[in-house]
Amino acid sequence: MVMALSRSFAIGAEAGGHGGRHLARHEDSRKGDDPAPLHGPSRTASFVMVHVGQSSGTQRNLRYGIETRSWGFPVWRPEYRSARPRFAVLATGVGPRVQLDVWSTRKITLYLFEVRENFYEAEAPHWPDEEAGNTIKYPVRFGIEPLAVLHDVRLDEDGPLGTAASDAIRVSGTQRGIGMVVDMDPQPLLDAAGIPANWSEQQTVALNHTPGFTAEQVKPPRQPKRPSRGAGFVSDPKKRKAIELHAEDMAAAHYEGEGWTVERLGKPYDLHCTRDRDERRVEVKGTTGAATSVDLTINEVEHARDPQNTVDLFVVSDIKVDLRTDNYTASGGRVLHLHDWAPAEADLRPRSFEYRLPLA
Repeated sequence: MVMALSRSFAIGAEAGGHGGRHLARHEDSRKGDDPAPLHGPSRTASFVMVHVGQSSGTQRNLRYGIETRSWGFPVWRPEYRSARPRFAVLATGVGPRVQLDVWSTRKITLYLFEVRENFYEAEAPHWPDEEAGNTIKYPVRFGIEPLAVLHDVRLDEDGPLGTAASDAIRVSGTQRGIGMVVDMDPQPLLDAAGIPANWSEQQTVALNHTPGFTAEQVKPPRQPKRPSRGAGFVSDPKKRKAIELHAEDMAAAHYEGEGWTVERLGKPYDLHCTRDRDERRVEVKGTTGAATSVDLTINEVEHARDPQNTVDLFVVSDIKVDLRTDNYTASGGRVLHLHDWAPAEADLRPRSFEYRLPLA
């Protein structure tokens, strides 16, 4: 069983990882962002098709988006307000400024994602160029969970995209990479990626059945002459600490506001909350990106699954961090609160392993 080997996991933050139990978004978080209810099985799903350029800066943004599980656009399109995309495709490797008949003869690299948080208005700088100027350049955000990478994908009508979705990528590339929303059958893409799923019947993809990918798998088109700074790929310990403390402060304030006595532990879980004879153990996670997935250790997973423990997961996303102050000042954020949380196997994917060395 993979659980016995894995030392850390990624879990879908809005998936069934709460074990079918109570999920709440606080009033300070965005409402109405959950996928629209499905009325009977459908062969199609809504996709956001995005062309990602090949410049070093754009490829850095791609790696940062994969790392932080977020993507964004500089302007709103009218259809974003009502769209409920289930998947996103970020495509790169082919120039878009050609006619469709020429475009269709090419092959491209696709990064396939599940959309875990719908379009929302950004409240804080997130991307490296935003943080550098302490401004929001990409106000349209959505949360993405990596599913698979597909290389050398045909762009003609016989490829897994079909003509309409393929052309949507091309059009996106001619409009500053702004996403185009299309409906298409996801099954050919899932099959091409080797993901075992029957979309028309299941209408879902189990995270633990997907290969996933990391930012390191995005190869830059050319090596910079000198190491770049501030690209956001090496974690800043001071920034990470500011995010963690702010998320913990928000969680503690929430429980104290409901009459709980809160003790900060850190390990084996973050907050120990008591009220009369009731007890809750709270895991707290914070991010400047979307509430898409969080990293868990094997101890955190096993602790949450222990039936003797009552565990909540408190996630604060879209946190603003002012890097101009000496200690970095964190503020704001949108809350996702999972009560009586127990992560489901389908929503866990191993990110690292313990390897047993051969006998000497």
